[in-house]
Amino acid sequence: MIELLAPAGDLEKLKIAILYGADAVYLGGYKYGLRANAKNFTMDDISAAVLYAHERGKKIYVTVNIVLHESDIDGLEEYLWELSKIGVDAIIVSDYYIVSLVEEKNIPIEVHISTQASVTNSYAAKFYKRHGVKRIVLAREASESDIKSIKAETNLDLECFIHGAMCTSYSGRCILSNQLTNRDANRGGCAQICRWSFDNEGSPEFTLKSKDLNMIPFIDSMINIGVNSFKIEGRMRGIYYIATVVDAYRRMIDKILNKTLTDSDTEYYLKVLNRCANRESMPQFYHGVPREDGEYFTGVEEVSNQDFLGLVKDYDSEKKMVTIEQRNYFKVGDVVEFFGPLMDVLTYKITEIYDENGEKIDVANHPNMIVKLPFTQDLHINDMMRIKVFDKE
Repeated sequence: MIELLAPAGDLEKLKIAILYGADAVYLGGYKYGLRANAKNFTMDDISAAVLYAHERGKKIYVTVNIVLHESDIDGLEEYLWELSKIGVDAIIVSDYYIVSLVEEKNIPIEVHISTQASVTNSYAAKFYKRHGVKRIVLAREASESDIKSIKAETNLDLECFIHGAMCTSYSGRCILSNQLTNRDANRGGCAQICRWSFDNEGSPEFTLKSKDLNMIPFIDSMINIGVNSFKIEGRMRGIYYIATVVDAYRRMIDKILNKTLTDSDTEYYLKVLNRCANRESMPQFYHGVPREDGEYFTGVEEVSNQDFLGLVKDYDSEKKMVTIEQRNYFKVGDVVEFFGPLMDVLTYKITEIYDENGEKIDVANHPNMIVKLPFTQDLHINDMMRIKVFDKE
C-alpha cells in the first residue's frame, strides 16, 4: 500500500487535501496535540471529518502526541474511547503510556508511533510492534539505510515525512521555546525560536533556521525500500499550499506507480514546490547528515507567497464564464494559470474582468472579492488560479 498523507488545520483544509489527492489526513483534536496554536478540531469536527473521509474511501489520523505530564492523565482514557467510537482510523502517539493504555484497556483503535519518539533503528520499532503498534512514523533524521533495515527487520508500516518544515532540534525535542518564552514545544506551544534572528556583537545576525524538507527526487527510491506512507507537514498552512503540495506529490506517485515519470516531470514539480514555499528545501537526512547546506546561518527574509490569485467558486459552461474568489491582486493583461485535481495546468491571459454586478473592471484588488472571467475550457469548484512563472517542458 502506498499512501499520501496530508495535514489539515480545519475542515476546509481537510476537504481540499482530499480533493487534491490525499489518501489520508492527519489532524489535531482539542487535547493532547502538538499544535496548540492551530485552530484544531472539536469532537464534532472530528466526527464530521471521519464521515467526509470515509464516504470517499479516505482515512483520518488524530495526533495524541504531546509529552504527557501527570496533569494530562486525567481524562485521557475517556478521550481515546471517544476517538474510537467516532471511528478515527488511528491515533499518532509519542508517549509509551498511551500505547500501554490502549493495549491494557483493549481500546479498539490503531496506534501509530509519532516522529516525536525519534525512531531511527529496528530495535525500537520491534519493541513497539510487540505492543500492538501497526505503524512507525520514523524520525526525520532516519536515513535511507535506516529505513531499509527497519523495514527488513520488522515489516511494519513505515511512514516518512517528505515535505515541509524541519525542526532544528532532533525530531522536535527542543527546549528553546521553554527557556525563552515559557512555551513548551513538546506540549504544543512551540514559539519557533529557531526561526528568530539573534544579535552577533556587531556581525551579521545569525539564525538556527533549517531549510525545508523536499523529497521529490527520491520518492521512487522510498517506494522501493518499503515506505508505505508519504507524509506532508503543514497543519498551520493555507489551502493553496496544501493543494499545491498534495497535487504535486499525488501526480509524482501516480506516475511512478504507472512507470510514466520523466525527468522533466521531476524538474517541473521541484520548481512548483520550491516556488510555493518561502524557504529553500532539500532532502535533508536521506543520504547522510546535512552540513552547512542544510540550514541558514545568517538572517533570511521569509516572504509570504503571493502566487495564489483566486479560488474557483463556479463555472457556467453555457456562458463560458468562471467565478473567482480573489486572493491576491491581478489585472487585465496578466498571464495566469489554473490547476486542479481533475485537469492539467491551463495557461490563460486575462482579457476581461467583471465584478458581481456584471460591470467591467480592470483590476481585482480587494481581498475575497467575487469576479467573473470569460473562460472557454471547463473548470471545477475549488480549482485554483495562480501566477504563471514557468512552462512545463
